[in-house]
Amino acid sequence: MNKYEVLKHYFGYTTFRGGQEQLIDAALDGRDVLGIMPTGGGKSLCYQIPALMFSGITVVVSPLISLMKDQVMALKNVNVAAAYINSSLTFEQLLKVYDNLRLGIYKILYIAPERLESGGFAELARQLPISMIAVDEAHCISQWGNDFRPSYLKIVDFINSLSARPVVTAFTATATEQVREDIEAKLRLRSPLRVITGFDRPNLKFEVRQPRKRSAEILELVDKRRDKSGIIYCMTRSNVEKICTLLEENGFSATRYHAGLDDAERQRNQEDFVYDRKTVMVATNAFGMGIDKSNVSFVIHYNMPMSLEAYYQEAGRAGRDGEPAECILLYSPSDIHTAKTLIEYSEESDAITEEEREKLRRRDYERLNRMIEYCKTTKCLRSNILDYFGQEHKDFCDNCGNCGTVFKQKDITVEAQKIFSCVRRVYSRLGYHVGIAAIVRVLHGSEEKRIVTWGLHELSTYGIMSDVPRTYISDIINYLVDLGYAVKDTTYGALVLTDRADAVLFGGERVVMEYREVEPKVSKNKKSKEKQKQQQQQQVTDSDLYERLRKLRFEIANAQNIPAYIVFSNATLAEMASKKPTAMWEFMEISGVGRTKAELYGDRFIEAIRNYINA
Repeated sequence: MNKYEVLKHYFGYTTFRGGQEQLIDAALDGRDVLGIMPTGGGKSLCYQIPALMFSGITVVVSPLISLMKDQVMALKNVNVAAAYINSSLTFEQLLKVYDNLRLGIYKILYIAPERLESGGFAELARQLPISMIAVDEAHCISQWGNDFRPSYLKIVDFINSLSARPVVTAFTATATEQVREDIEAKLRLRSPLRVITGFDRPNLKFEVRQPRKRSAEILELVDKRRDKSGIIYCMTRSNVEKICTLLEENGFSATRYHAGLDDAERQRNQEDFVYDRKTVMVATNAFGMGIDKSNVSFVIHYNMPMSLEAYYQEAGRAGRDGEPAECILLYSPSDIHTAKTLIEYSEESDAITEEEREKLRRRDYERLNRMIEYCKTTKCLRSNILDYFGQEHKDFCDNCGNCGTVFKQKDITVEAQKIFSCVRRVYSRLGYHVGIAAIVRVLHGSEEKRIVTWGLHELSTYGIMSDVPRTYISDIINYLVDLGYAVKDTTYGALVLTDRADAVLFGGERVVMEYREVEPKVSKNKKSKEKQKQQQQQQVTDSDLYERLRKLRFEIANAQNIPAYIVFSNATLAEMASKKPTAMWEFMEISGVGRTKAELYGDRFIEAIRNYINA
């Protein structure tokens, strides 16, 4: 079979996505390649199709057990002989894989980088006809990347130990120019074809919110998405526990994942989510890389991540099937303090020098500042991300929270002067700084005991903002902190003015605050009411059939003990619901339906569609 026949027969597609064909052709011609493709952009096909066409075996180096299991399960489901080697195998299972390798049974072998060095496999590999090495999540080889793993540095030693050097291919979704150069150098790629298909994920809608109470916001967000699968990322284990318990107590189907759980529970919880037994996964960043679950419809960040690379990688786990999905970040200024603490107390490898350690610390602060900028910007969020990765783009995407919002400006110079004066007078009276909450109480005229005991009710600034809500005062103070007029003490959280505040108090500097208008902008391309009504009616009809097909898919997956998306993706089901094939040849025209899957599942899905039409 040629590459097109392989694509359709095994994977059910008739055309390649952008960049795939170039990378496949280069690998088949014996050339090294580096593919930078967004999550859901089809990276795996770029090594799986050559693997099926090469005479020998392809070894895929992968960082996580979950990714290997998912990929091998999906390949076996379309009759491709594949296996994996990682710590989850028993000794007997490992020996069975070794025996099958010697017999030439497998076309694709997934392996953890740590296993490349094991004596048994290293010796066996020198006897195998290895046609290609594929390095997945290749950014893990770079210290400048988001998820450096020292074990990746051993990949080159493994390649050099082979009797003949195979084609070497490397793939990742998020990599700055510095990381891309590091990947090529560390893997010693030979004149590689570098293909960057872009970092944009048009199906993802990005949004940043700054709610007063994040837990209440989480409940509202999940409630509106009850029938959808999603991930909620938290920065700490304690927040994971808190949010998961909150969801469960409010009747949501949720589970959790973090490094503090034992291996058995993590595996069980992960499978509950992947197999759709649980709708929402609440997790730290320990969860996700390599999870090939295609039907994740939303990713919510309870805390601000440490970098745009980390955020885009985690947010990118939504919408892998190409269907519309949401990426919502709940930002709070307190996240900045947490992130800085993690940077200062992070544990670096003993193998690096003090100079390198300082470079990494500076890099982490630079990344954090870009992440903060993303959270605060009133411009297009997608543009902000694409700027970071060096990709050209339009100024507006019309598919993010900022593009769908009107921002207005308000002069808050007088309010700022009142706040700055209050901070100064409180310090003069007490001899030390206090937190934002205390300043808000003084400005609002609180009669709480400690305010009176401290004598703060006698200050001239006491009660001078009693005509506005406390939340409004707090919002302005946080905004002033964001602009650099004040800082919060890293130890006690006390509010301290910077020299910039003097320019507002004494130098005539004005302060303008941008805020969101409640009503969103109306699209210029607003459709007529009649056309909208027709679309809504069609959507109701299609969604009804879609739900029937989704239930059928779940029944099949449950019976076979495989994740539902391995049967068919959401995008494939949506096309079935739209085109309503009632004959096998029509069913075979659906994107994502290959010969093997048509033989396995075609009759049942066609029957369901016919029953729907005839009902």
